[in-house]
Amino acid sequence: MATLERQTPLERRAIGKGLRKQAPRASHAEWSPAPERPDPVALLEEQNAQRIKELVPYRHQRMAESAFAFYRGSARIMASDLATTPVSGIHTQICGDAHLANFGFYGSAERDLVFDINDFDETLPGPWEWDLKRLATSFAIASRHNGFKQKDIRRAVEMSVRAYSGAMHLLADQPALRRWYAHVRSRDIAPHLAKGLRLNASQRAKLDRNLAQFFAKTMARDSRQALSKLATLVDGEHRFISDPPFIIPVADLLPSFNSQQIQEVLDSSFAEYRASLPDHMRHLLNRYRMLHTALKVVGVGSVGTRCFVVLFEGLDAQDPLILQVKEANRSVLEDYLPPSAYDHHGRRVVEGQRVMQATSDIFLGWSTSTIVGQYYWRQLRDMKGSVETETFGPLSMTGYAGMCGVTLALAHARAGDAAAIAGYIGRGRQFVDAIATFADAYADQNERDFAAFTQAIHTGRIPCAEASVSR
Repeated sequence: MATLERQTPLERRAIGKGLRKQAPRASHAEWSPAPERPDPVALLEEQNAQRIKELVPYRHQRMAESAFAFYRGSARIMASDLATTPVSGIHTQICGDAHLANFGFYGSAERDLVFDINDFDETLPGPWEWDLKRLATSFAIASRHNGFKQKDIRRAVEMSVRAYSGAMHLLADQPALRRWYAHVRSRDIAPHLAKGLRLNASQRAKLDRNLAQFFAKTMARDSRQALSKLATLVDGEHRFISDPPFIIPVADLLPSFNSQQIQEVLDSSFAEYRASLPDHMRHLLNRYRMLHTALKVVGVGSVGTRCFVVLFEGLDAQDPLILQVKEANRSVLEDYLPPSAYDHHGRRVVEGQRVMQATSDIFLGWSTSTIVGQYYWRQLRDMKGSVETETFGPLSMTGYAGMCGVTLALAHARAGDAAAIAGYIGRGRQFVDAIATFADAYADQNERDFAAFTQAIHTGRIPCAEASVSR
């Protein structure tokens, strides 16, 4: 990679083009399960062994809601499959779980609302194609879930790839600093969608209204809003509510520990997290005092991992800060790629996120619990919002696919060689067609795996929080 960086963009494009000899672009269309393909349910069971046993049935419950929900929770399965597919040989920092629901809005340090990848639990340096294939496949699965016609499914999938390709070609010739700072702001989205989807005046006006409502709601999602939903006043101070198994105060989780022992555990983990922050953020954090901590169930694939929320208070009870402390395990990619440069998985997540995002949460840091596990810290809600793709029609899904494709290209270009990737992709349809064909075939595979998963629930092989699950 260092040698490529000393060459001109044109020379690096040529190198990327030359890599087609070892992995023709058409080869990316191929998908068929290997004869020795691991049992998908067994792969999930391996993950469950590291999770809180009592929460595993809720993970299965959420994954059993649909083939798309299953896909969101099965990054481990697809990582195993992607490891058998062709790659160009160009590596960058990758998300490792770049499905469409792992993109969303959040607040930058400048208090702008930006759109970016927002989940990095699996991040590692690796083949850029793996992220793109997972993203494109997610649009195939989500579009099927919404009942689209085949032509509309294909259009959304192709848009994700075309947008990625087009952005990568633009980024390939840009100065390094411009690539590093480039990101998608909320105010850029309406013009981008209107142009890409060729909206008429009426459609543009409706889009503007819907986006304005969504952005206003998203910008109100902060620690104060979270406090109103997750906490209550006890003796004049806020405390997290108890709503097992979804939110449980730490004191209720550790009945054998007295309050002093619990506080010592929390103080030790907090001190390590605080040390991971830059000096100016430690200065800001000193303005707050820790009040309360609770276990909180989050996400789909993350259910069962140890995820906590920590409540801090600043000037008074109306000045809260809620941080999320999320367990960081081995990336699902680590069985197939070189190990991380960081021996702490929390730091692996944080450093990968900082590389891939143009602007990241100012409170990102990591720590180790004296009880169990490695963790990373971030704000629970900081103008965070995600779109509900289940409500999308074909036009909205295609527009969203373009947003995600551009955003993924920005993330890959910050950490990797945009010119080489652009040279490999080329400007024709061959690569787009290949990835779209793969996405359709792998969406079929996901349906077969989902059927095996729900069958395992019905036979009692794996537990589920609900007695009946739709086949």
